[in-house]
Amino acid sequence: MDQNIILPGADTGRDDCFSRESILEDDFRLEECITAAEAGDPGAQGVLGDCYQYGWFVKKDYTAAVAWYEKAAKQGNAAAQRSLGWCWSKGRGVGPSEKKAVFWYTKAAEGGDADAQHNLGVNYDYGRGVKEDKAQALIWYRKAAEQGHEWSQYNLGVFYERGYGGLEQDWQKAAEWYAKSAAQGFPDAQHNLGNCYYRGQGVEQSFEKAVKWYREAAEQGNSCAMSQLGVCYENGEGVAQDLNRAVAFYREGAQKGNATAQHNLAGCYYYGTGVEQDYATAFMWYEKAAKQGYAYAQYMLGLCYEEAKGVEHDQHSAVVWYKRAAEQGYDYAEYALGLCYDQGTGVEQDSAQAAQWYERAAAHGYASAQCNLACCYKDGEGVAQDYRKAAEWFRKAAEQGESDAQNNLGWCYEKGKGVEQSDTLAAEWCRKAAEQGNPQAQYNLAIYYERGTGVEQDLTQAAIWYEKAAEQGHAPAQYEAACCYDSGSGVAQDGAKALEWFRKAARQGHRDAQFRLGFCYKNGEYAEQDYAQAVLWYRKAAEQGHMSAQNDLGFLYKKGYGVEQDSAQAAAWYAKAAAQGHMQAQLNLGIAYITGNGVAQDDQKAALWFAKAAVQGSATAQYNLGLCYETGRGVEPDAYAATEWYEKAAEQGDAKAQAALERLEEYWEDEP
Repeated sequence: MDQNIILPGADTGRDDCFSRESILEDDFRLEECITAAEAGDPGAQGVLGDCYQYGWFVKKDYTAAVAWYEKAAKQGNAAAQRSLGWCWSKGRGVGPSEKKAVFWYTKAAEGGDADAQHNLGVNYDYGRGVKEDKAQALIWYRKAAEQGHEWSQYNLGVFYERGYGGLEQDWQKAAEWYAKSAAQGFPDAQHNLGNCYYRGQGVEQSFEKAVKWYREAAEQGNSCAMSQLGVCYENGEGVAQDLNRAVAFYREGAQKGNATAQHNLAGCYYYGTGVEQDYATAFMWYEKAAKQGYAYAQYMLGLCYEEAKGVEHDQHSAVVWYKRAAEQGYDYAEYALGLCYDQGTGVEQDSAQAAQWYERAAAHGYASAQCNLACCYKDGEGVAQDYRKAAEWFRKAAEQGESDAQNNLGWCYEKGKGVEQSDTLAAEWCRKAAEQGNPQAQYNLAIYYERGTGVEQDLTQAAIWYEKAAEQGHAPAQYEAACCYDSGSGVAQDGAKALEWFRKAARQGHRDAQFRLGFCYKNGEYAEQDYAQAVLWYRKAAEQGHMSAQNDLGFLYKKGYGVEQDSAQAAAWYAKAAAQGHMQAQLNLGIAYITGNGVAQDDQKAALWFAKAAVQGSATAQYNLGLCYETGRGVEPDAYAATEWYEKAAEQGDAKAQAALERLEEYWEDEP
């Protein structure tokens, strides 16, 4: 889970740092202090200001405190100048005015007051009362840090860690300053020093030392350290793994409002880590972290809405939270938002927006987004079609091991799209994806082996890869595996396995498999003959436009096999197949028209369909067309045309055509 980074802190004022030890001494006498202050002693004036500010020995009175601070400050008392600056900053008895605060902090800082130097650094750091200037902030933090000011030492560490104020990033110096501050008990520095040891940044990595510093910070109430201690206990880093203690630390940090701890605690409930899985509680903690702007939690909250985990499904709310996380540059959310626009879920479908979000996630190195962006360029969806860019993004994702991208990069090489055509490279990338279990790649690799494309032809390997993809539910592969077992191609012929794979593919809607399953039931092949089942599966395939299934379904209606006999339905299905060019259906439809069986009798239409089938080589259709020409049914009588079609049919061994030719030979002999 995630770690916390503490930003530079705010100023201390006088609430945390008080150096006038005399007030705490047992022999302090307020009357003596007042007398000295009224006599013009700047030290006493400053101390008297403190008494009024904090209500020590007198009733708290900020106005009186400011009055005495001003007297001391005008005499150059640095401590009073700093305290007066704090009053202006916080609006205690005067102001508020950050500009006036900066004025007095500057005087005190120039006088060497470490607290004032720190506070002035904070003003420059955040642009309070002055223009933001990290370089100036660095100067004042360093002055205070070199005097041992623990908060400035911590901030100086942050500046080295982040390369602020013109510094080059230097983890070693960051760790050194964190260590100085941490040794003084400053909890934020202890946490960040723990991070240095945890990551091995600026120091030699040591989970044990990281835990030590996290623990010290956590014992002082540092919620970030609590969260990170939870990480250590969850992962068994520097301590024995203890999921219960991990949850306890996450909970303690979460209850203090730490967004990372809230996110991590939510994750425990979401995945059932150290606690019983509870999506509703996970959702509650994700929401708390998300509302604090924590990007990871915003993404997970969106996922909860999308997947109805701990909350009712609400795709619109999912998009809202994905967008908030995506706008912070969280790649998972950018990708998820791209999917929403791509599919039109929770937002209006917008391919251009989808491509933009995919590109943002892709630029962050997210492999799935790179693959999807490549698909956008490949298909010209949301962007101008560009095979070169498609191949580039497929390659980036493929090199990260994204199997869909590897398979698609293989396609690019196979087709020569965006890259130089190479069957060898196509097969290589396809194999990488196939070996990861990608079913489409396994199917494609099987095709390569079957055809000898980019690899040596190997029907055994083809059958192996078809079956691997088939076992993952890939319907076309299931059909091909069935065909292998049906024909004994690359495997021992096995009708039972063929039937099993035909059935699995058919149930997924694969129309060729539905046809073959219908065929098996119609003919009793590998299964007991069952015309009702044949009708069922032929119909499914026929309704998807499978012309052979349409023809065979027509036959079953004509015969009344597995269905009530219906010549009209038979003719209707013949017509669908015939219109697609199915030769047998064209013949059957011609017979329906010549006999008026299921349709109105029509010799012309009969001759038309006989002609279509005859051209495709149907011997029966050729004979029937010859008969039409001989008898003048549907066409003008033409003995020469009749002879031509009878000869074509006779060449195929049609006995009726041979007899017809003999009859015509007698006819020709009788011609004058």
